[in-house]
Amino acid sequence: MTWRMFTLAGVLVPAMIAAQTAVPAPTRDIAPSTAQPTPAATNARVPVETFAKLPGIENPKMSPDGTRIAAKMAIGGQQVLVVAPLFPGGKMAAVKVGATVDINWWRWVGDDWLAVGVGSQDVLYGEDIYVTRTLGVKADMTKVNRIDWTHSGVRADDVLWTASDGTPRILLSRQTGIESESQWYPQVAEVDLSTGRTKTIASGQSNVFDWYADGAGVVRMGYRYDDDSRKKALLYRSTNRDPFKVIASARGSQTIVIPMTFRADGSAIASDDSGGRDEIYEVSLPDLKLGKKLYGAEGYDVDGIVENATGDDIDGITVTDRFGHTIWLNPKLKEIQDAVDKAVGTRRARIVSWDRTRSKFLVQVGSPSQAGALYFYDPANGSMQRYSWQNTDLKGRMLSPVTTIRYMARDGVEIEALLTLPRGRSPKALPLIVLPHGGPFARDSEDWDWWAQYLAETGYAVVQPNYRGSSGYGTVFARRGEGQWGLKMQDDLNDAIIDLAKKGIADPKRVCMAGASYGGYAAMRAAQRDGALYRCAISYAGVSDLQAMQRYDGKFLYGKTRGDWLKKQAPDYRSVSPRFGAADFSIPILILHGREDKRVPVKQSRMMAAALKEAGKPYDYIEQPLGDHHFTRAEDRLEFLKAMGAFLAKYNPA
Repeated sequence: MTWRMFTLAGVLVPAMIAAQTAVPAPTRDIAPSTAQPTPAATNARVPVETFAKLPGIENPKMSPDGTRIAAKMAIGGQQVLVVAPLFPGGKMAAVKVGATVDINWWRWVGDDWLAVGVGSQDVLYGEDIYVTRTLGVKADMTKVNRIDWTHSGVRADDVLWTASDGTPRILLSRQTGIESESQWYPQVAEVDLSTGRTKTIASGQSNVFDWYADGAGVVRMGYRYDDDSRKKALLYRSTNRDPFKVIASARGSQTIVIPMTFRADGSAIASDDSGGRDEIYEVSLPDLKLGKKLYGAEGYDVDGIVENATGDDIDGITVTDRFGHTIWLNPKLKEIQDAVDKAVGTRRARIVSWDRTRSKFLVQVGSPSQAGALYFYDPANGSMQRYSWQNTDLKGRMLSPVTTIRYMARDGVEIEALLTLPRGRSPKALPLIVLPHGGPFARDSEDWDWWAQYLAETGYAVVQPNYRGSSGYGTVFARRGEGQWGLKMQDDLNDAIIDLAKKGIADPKRVCMAGASYGGYAAMRAAQRDGALYRCAISYAGVSDLQAMQRYDGKFLYGKTRGDWLKKQAPDYRSVSPRFGAADFSIPILILHGREDKRVPVKQSRMMAAALKEAGKPYDYIEQPLGDHHFTRAEDRLEFLKAMGAFLAKYNPA
């Protein structure tokens, strides 16, 4: 096989850049300085179509000059990449993509160019594999440059640095081919997005797949990992002229402190969990010795950092406790956050983007009961302008209340969970939906959740347990999930029913479980193992066969290590794989899966449906031809919600 036969290079382009559109800028309403939500005009039930709508704007990024926004926006029931004017009077340009191509990320590089990462499922040596590429896109969408796609390998979209001098330059780490080992290890190149020209800055090195650069564009560090031996090492240098030297090494489960930001004084900032939770420290170089602890959250892991404008220190630290927010270390930004918080009252505001001078801001405002809106905030005049509602049907309407609760699992482990209660109903003896999150190394927090709000609007109480093994609660809690897939992790979900029944909130005889990804697996497992507790189960993109999932994951980078992790979570795959327990299913189950799912292959649900059919068990199976793992199409969301609503009405009516 030659590189030119690799279909991404030859087929993806016409499918991706299908059109460029110029349309009027979106309407903006000037909100009062207090930014109060629009009161609900009626308490009438919200139709299912409203919950199926895609978010109005996703991951907005302000241009460095503060005049435009780049974001995914919902147009015609699909999300497209858009560059829109921040103020009235301009035009909006959009790039549409093919149904099987993902736009994964985008970032401004100067005022007139964007670096954009795309991906698509492809076939390599007879195996399905996910391939990524980088584009240089002019902000008015009149020019799109493929960044050396012909000489790129499977992974070619890791941007390490963007120039801050206004030029459209980036540092891009990418594999250069697939035919030799030297091509497989990514090199770092400086790229001019406006021309597509590249210049090598750091050559590929054996088993180094991750490179790191400082704020000045110097490639400072590489992380080496051998998937066969499980050996790891950190390579370091001070300047681009210096050779790389190994400054730390480890093996297996041993960890290495990896700097996140290189400071101007020669030190660094890093996250470390030696105290039981991820916390942020100063770190000396090159010995990686931990210094002053900058921040740690009581009971929770830190999420990450916010770099300063020059990329040589940090302005803030992000954390999720009951909800996600930023701890600002920069006094100016803390003052701005305090002013915004005061303006929005009981809702929550998160600064999500800013211009190069950090004098203009985009602020996401909402609550777990309100879809919310994106605002433009100018501290100079103290006004907030509403740029876009996240849901144009709901606007500022408040729906069902959400709270964080805690309960004890049967073995004494405390579990945190979200509880959504249907508005307008007495919180007594309610029908209940147990809605576990995916991952499973993830967690739910107090944010707008279209799925949970739809169920509450239909009349159900919804509990979303952050079962053992969930992320965000420290290393001990995460390790409690090891070996417990479908076992104690499943018990944690069942124990939420017991707790809510004791409190009189839930009727324990009217309970169903629903979930997606790992949550879909848990729903299958509930139908197989715990049918006495549930009336029905609903799985979206669930895993039914862990051995088959390991084989699929083995095709990706660090596949053997991922297999080690999965084996640690479930040492006996067969005993906890619902596919092999189809004869034990004792309640009806609704199974849905998108054919274009790249995270959990549709085969997982097909195998489950086939096993249930052979066992003579009741099930409904729906396959969405263009559906993916993340519900990025409104049509798929609507079909899913309608099917779930009808299924629940039949087996567990509210």
